[in-house]
Amino acid sequence: MMQAAPSPRSIDIAAISAIIAPIADAHGGELAHIEMVRGPSGMTLRIDIEKRGAAAQKWSTEEAAIDLEVCAEIAREASPALDVADIIPFKYHFEVGTPGVERELRHREDYERFVGKRVRIKLYANAADTEKSIDGVLSKVNENDVVVMIGSREKSITLGDIRVGRLVFEFGPSPKPGKTPKKSN
Repeated sequence: MMQAAPSPRSIDIAAISAIIAPIADAHGGELAHIEMVRGPSGMTLRIDIEKRGAAAQKWSTEEAAIDLEVCAEIAREASPALDVADIIPFKYHFEVGTPGVERELRHREDYERFVGKRVRIKLYANAADTEKSIDGVLSKVNENDVVVMIGSREKSITLGDIRVGRLVFEFGPSPKPGKTPKKSN
C-alpha cells in the first residue's frame, strides 16, 4: 500500500511556535513566520526570526535584522527540541533565517508596519482589478484595503484580492526627478 505524501497543512504551527518562540526569545529574537513548504528535495520547515520587539515597534527590515550566527544558534537548539516533541509526522529539512529585505507581507499589520516603503503586489487571477501586478509606494492601510502610490496615481487594493505582497529593495538613494544616476567605472 502506498503512503500518502505529507501535506504542509498537516502540521501544528501553534505547537511548533510554542517550541521555537522561547528559544528565539532567549537569543534576543522573535518569530516572524513559520511555514512548511514542499520543494524538490522534500518538505522544509522554514522559520523566520527577527529581533525581539521588531513587529511591535514597527522596525524597518534593517533595524529588525538578526545576525546569521544567532539564526544558527536557534537552529542548533530548536532542531533537537522539535525531534523530542515529535510533532511533525514525516521527514523534513529545517531552515532558520530572517524574513529578508524583500520580505513577504502576509497580514494587514505587515502592511501597516511598512507604510512608506516600495512594494510589489500580485493579485489573484479572479480579482476584480484588471491590473494583476502593482508596483509602487505603500501610502496607507485601511480596514479592508491598502493604498499604493504608482507615480502620482493612488491605487486602492482590497486585501482579499492580494495573492502575494512583498517589499521591494532599492539600492542606494533614488535619483532626483529628471536625473539619471551616474554610472561608476
